[in-house]
Amino acid sequence: MGDAVGQKIPKPQMRGLLKTQITKNLIGCAILCTASVLYMKFVYGDGNKRRYAEFYKNYDINKEFNRMRRKGLFDSCNHEDADEDCV
Repeated sequence: MGDAVGQKIPKPQMRGLLKTQITKNLIGCAILCTASVLYMKFVYGDGNKRRYAEFYKNYDINKEFNRMRRKGLFDSCNHEDADEDCV
């Protein structure tokens, strides 16, 4: 207990406080920005590219067109004649 009373309190930084604080904040900002860019590129972006590639690998546009035509979504095509070409 006697040792704690005899210790000196460190002096506060009186000069250059703003500069050191800005330097710390810029370094932290640079690290967080770099980490977020890497996350968006490798985790989010590449995952979406893989999912889109898988979707279009199995996608049949004529089958989807005929399905939408049978539902009557196109005004220029007759929805009963699915085999007939429409213009």
